Amino acid sequence: MDLKDTLALLHPAIAIAFVFPLIGIVINRSWLTRQRRLQATNGEKSKIPPSVGSEHLAIGYWLSGSVVGVALLGMAFPIFSKMIERDILTKEPSRVAFVVILFIASTASMVFLYRATSKLWRGIFATLSGVGLIILGAQPEVFRRDKEWFFSHYYYGIAAALLMIFSMAIVQDIYQDRKNRWRTVHILLNIFATILFLGQSMTGARDLLSIPYSWQASYLSKCDFTNKTCPQIGTVK
Repeated sequence: MDLKDTLALLHPAIAIAFVFPLIGIVINRSWLTRQRRLQATNGEKSKIPPSVGSEHLAIGYWLSGSVVGVALLGMAFPIFSKMIERDILTKEPSRVAFVVILFIASTASMVFLYRATSKLWRGIFATLSGVGLIILGAQPEVFRRDKEWFFSHYYYGIAAALLMIFSMAIVQDIYQDRKNRWRTVHILLNIFATILFLGQSMTGARDLLSIPYSWQASYLSKCDFTNKTCPQIGTVK
């Protein structure tokens, strides 16, 4: 593989090796935490250790940051590689500078979101992080499958990342809400996020099959993807 092909694999490699195992751990700890809470409510003595709640919170933070980080990485490669390939720095230097600033600002906003305690600042940094992701995803270099948004790896990923940002922003509200309304919202949204992650695994595997090595791209560009045919080797010019 060329360097370009290796860099293209960083996003799926990190997602498979790091993010998806975290998803399994978070789901397990969330289930145990809920079971322990229900047992305590019913007056039962639970065999589930009290530490599962804090573990769920800590690993959930790791998962949220990882999902956003992988989303940023997944957009960074196509954006910057295509900008270099098409000499966008010379043609649109202001947009290149804007994109670089957006990546830095989005990353910084996530870092500050981890540290924010007041509801106002949590809302501000969550909003900045989410808006940064959306604007970066709107760049023309990002492949989105707009006509197939209902089965698009990009749209599933952005939606999951936004849900992770929102989950981080409301963590303190969950523990302060005695009526458990925020906890219910958290549960419902993260069930939806889990469905999106399953969709990510399928659409990601599909897209990996669709992306050729750099040295194969010139040949595959001549294929007819509508009729699912490619020119015979001897006829390619």
